[in-house]
Amino acid sequence: MNATADAIARPAISLVGRLRIAVRLAAMLLLLLLCVPLYYVWRILRLHNPWPRVFLGGIARIAGARVTITGAPSRKGAFLLSNHVSWLDIPVISGASGSAFVAHSGLADVGLLKWLCEMNDTVFVARHERRSVHAQVEQVRAALTDTGALTVFPEGTTSDGASLLPFKSSLLSALDPPPQGIAIQPVWLDYGPDVAGMAWVGEEHGLDNFLKILARRRAIPVTVHFLAPLGPDETANRKVMATAARERILAVMSRTR
Repeated sequence: MNATADAIARPAISLVGRLRIAVRLAAMLLLLLLCVPLYYVWRILRLHNPWPRVFLGGIARIAGARVTITGAPSRKGAFLLSNHVSWLDIPVISGASGSAFVAHSGLADVGLLKWLCEMNDTVFVARHERRSVHAQVEQVRAALTDTGALTVFPEGTTSDGASLLPFKSSLLSALDPPPQGIAIQPVWLDYGPDVAGMAWVGEEHGLDNFLKILARRRAIPVTVHFLAPLGPDETANRKVMATAARERILAVMSRTR
């Protein structure tokens, strides 16, 4: 796409919207400057580190998310399988649960993002190399030990929030078989009837979605539904897990709407 077409495709942001973006970015930077030194102090002292959760939860709040939680992550440790709507999903889930994440290895090529992700025990996987997930099972277990929860988005990409894409069982390879004592728990992020106004879909650039959300005047209500963990029969293998988790989320979506 050429520069002219790109400019036409991108929605205009009003002056007031640009001011909101500037104020929110400044608040995020201040939060980062507060949390990073405290993170390293806790790390040196070998204490349980709450600061990634504080930081990401704060980012969600600054961006306008107003989070309601139903249910809770399993206390014995949980691998969370969530729908995926926007970049906002990550700070919302982390703020609600303290979860780390499984992320595409491409993020590890971006210095600042890699640094921030590593502080939250992110597990990087190369999705085009199916064996790479298996090779990082130990990283998955380490992240679960440190944070108590690890989240993957089995759709493999963002959706419009009103529907649910098929779950890719290949993204659950590290759970086949599930680590002993770890619950496999579906999560539904419900952004309500205005989800289309903030979902990251189609040809929209990630930066455009980021700025669009920061420019919003209205708050973004989101309910994080921690659903019942999958039973033994539902975790027989990764394909069964993917199907069972998706059906459980779809069942709640149909009852709520």
